[in-house]
Amino acid sequence: MTPSIRMMNRTMLLACTPFVAMLLWLMVSNISIVLPDSSFPKASSEQQTDTEEARTKSLAAGLDSAHQTAVQTSASIKKQLKLYNQTNADMVQIVKTATAQAGRPLLVYDKIITSRLGSPSGTINSDKLRAQLYYIKADNFQSYALKIKLNSSDAMKMVLGKDKAGSAETTLAAVQRYGAIAGVNAGGFADGGGKRYPLSTTIVNGNYVDGFQPTRADLFFVGLNASNKLVGGKFTNQQQLDSLNVKFGASFVPVLLKNGSPTTIPSKWQTSPARAPRTVIANYKDGQLLILVADGRNEGGSSGATLAEMQLLLQRFGVVDGYNLDGGGSSSLIWNGRVINKPSDGQLRKLPTHFLFFK
Repeated sequence: MTPSIRMMNRTMLLACTPFVAMLLWLMVSNISIVLPDSSFPKASSEQQTDTEEARTKSLAAGLDSAHQTAVQTSASIKKQLKLYNQTNADMVQIVKTATAQAGRPLLVYDKIITSRLGSPSGTINSDKLRAQLYYIKADNFQSYALKIKLNSSDAMKMVLGKDKAGSAETTLAAVQRYGAIAGVNAGGFADGGGKRYPLSTTIVNGNYVDGFQPTRADLFFVGLNASNKLVGGKFTNQQQLDSLNVKFGASFVPVLLKNGSPTTIPSKWQTSPARAPRTVIANYKDGQLLILVADGRNEGGSSGATLAEMQLLLQRFGVVDGYNLDGGGSSSLIWNGRVINKPSDGQLRKLPTHFLFFK
């Protein structure tokens, strides 16, 4: 190595020695550098205040907007509620008016048929029915009318005497036993073996008492269906009768009125007997029932009503269909626990079937 190069190395070593020594000292010494707070920038109080005010204003603006929205929504809801209530009230009034208008013809019709009967001597009103009793004086006999509007499916029923086929009891006894407000005798009967059986086809509680019997000669069947409508006539087979959905009914002779027109009374029943106590059931076109009971001193034909006279009464009172029920000593009309008619036997006859009415 030349002297010049050796000299340069010594010079560089001497020049770097202080820096190397300082580096070693820093490495072995625990020295920390702390900068004062003044070395960092701070937000002024004015800047902080401005930020808080801006945030407050923003929140206030949001609240104001929400309040306005709530006010507008509340007003809209109130308006809609008022409109709904008004519409509902209008609809209720419309329904009331429509109901009143729809019922007006029936009210007028009821006034007309009631005026033909006169003034009722008694009225029973309930949720199930409205029953009115009338006293009617005809030229040759005293009679009574029971006009009934059925409002419930259980307002009327037909019962067997003592609830057993072959047994019999008075209509008054049946009324008392069932707690009915009115009652009338129903179909005819036939005696045999010391018992009294309903005549021909008889239905109680929707069931045939002794099976179906085709109508023969002048017999007919009359009863009430599931819609509380009076149905009756002649039936040659059971399917015809079953199609009417009958709840109860009985049989006798003859039919007196059909569709408002009198039927021809068979000659046998015009004179056998000519006059007698009578019981008739009929219906009006609005579904109301009319029961007529005529008094007679006996069954000998010297007093009471003829079937033709009963037809005239039915026509005068404006009914649609009329059916003659068992008469003579069987005629019975019970009202409010009292026997209204005058039984020709001097007392009520025990019968196998009764029509009863309940309030």
